[in-house]
Amino acid sequence: MELYTAQGCGACGEANAYVAKLAERPATLVLTFPVDYWDYLGWSDTFAKPEFADRQKAYVAKLSLREPYTPQVVIDGRVQATAIKTERVDKLVAEAAKAPHDPPDIRFISGGKRIDVGSAKAPKGGSEVWLVRYDPREQDVAVKSGDNKGQTIVQKNVVREVKRLGAWKGRPVSFRLPAASEEGLKSVILVQAAHGGRILGVAQAKSK
Repeated sequence: MELYTAQGCGACGEANAYVAKLAERPATLVLTFPVDYWDYLGWSDTFAKPEFADRQKAYVAKLSLREPYTPQVVIDGRVQATAIKTERVDKLVAEAAKAPHDPPDIRFISGGKRIDVGSAKAPKGGSEVWLVRYDPREQDVAVKSGDNKGQTIVQKNVVREVKRLGAWKGRPVSFRLPAASEEGLKSVILVQAAHGGRILGVAQAKSK
């Protein structure tokens, strides 16, 4: 699950707390992508990066949406919903858990310095391999201006890095992983249909 949120978004505080609870469920990976397009309201998001908004915009086209918005959740790259509609999100998560998957084998090699992606059926149009690094801690941010002035926003699994490693066309490939920019980050590999398509496979490096 990908959560697109912003510290300056009035509806995002409640959504962040709800999604943080979802992150505690077994076999559920939640990645929080803070976006910067609400900064003009008076508060600059302390975690947002332009590449996170770019990733969300790819889903806008693929999922036939009018425009990006927050708080939004995207599940398996296949379906989306507003994060404040919790019953709808719960239903989509349950459906995703039951959906058939045939992912390629993904392995971290050489102590997490390289990943190998095995063979499997690739979608038409190709697919991409992404490295995502996130901070697993629950973090409190005191917002001092804008729509959430005076509130403390709780965020969990905040993404700090996202990098396209290369293409995957159904045949085995290997990629060397760059060093993390910060200590304490967890690494995740996503194999995803090109241009914001469905997630084909996910692997997370074991904690040291």
